[in-house]
Amino acid sequence: MEKITVKEITRIGIMAAAVYAASAFLQISIPTAIDNTRLHMGNVMCLLSGMLLGPLQGGLAAGIGSLFFDLTNPAYIASAPFTFCFKFVMAWICGKIASGSSAHLKRRYVIGGIAGAFAYVALYLSKSFVEHRFVIGLPMEAVMLAVTQKAVVSSVNAVLACMVAVPLGLALRPVVGKLI
Repeated sequence: MEKITVKEITRIGIMAAAVYAASAFLQISIPTAIDNTRLHMGNVMCLLSGMLLGPLQGGLAAGIGSLFFDLTNPAYIASAPFTFCFKFVMAWICGKIASGSSAHLKRRYVIGGIAGAFAYVALYLSKSFVEHRFVIGLPMEAVMLAVTQKAVVSSVNAVLACMVAVPLGLALRPVVGKLI
């Protein structure tokens, strides 16, 4: 098993901090009939983590940064373990597809970003469905309303995340190894 270096830990920490900051400070809360839905830039940083650090380190950065955001917000604290896993998967998928040589890099970043972002949306909506239907016990009509509202905002969030993360990742890739 390969040991992780101080440099790699530092990169993970920096990107985790960027994920946390973008989730906490670059957001718009949208009140809905069921609850608040957030449009935020944290997913940009999650995808960027996967693009720049690769699947494992990017996944850790995305998961840790998102976990800390949830743990510092009473409204989301119960979801923290799910958030860690879902954001890890998002960045892992993105990083797995985006990693490699510079051949077809833009295409891999676009496909990786889309795959990672929409994997997260699918996980998040599945959790929301189960939570609203079986934990809260809402009738199916209310569940579908809540999930539909979340699907719209989450899809917009996913598209925005890809539109920002891909060019940012392409611009930062050549220098990211030299920064730390």
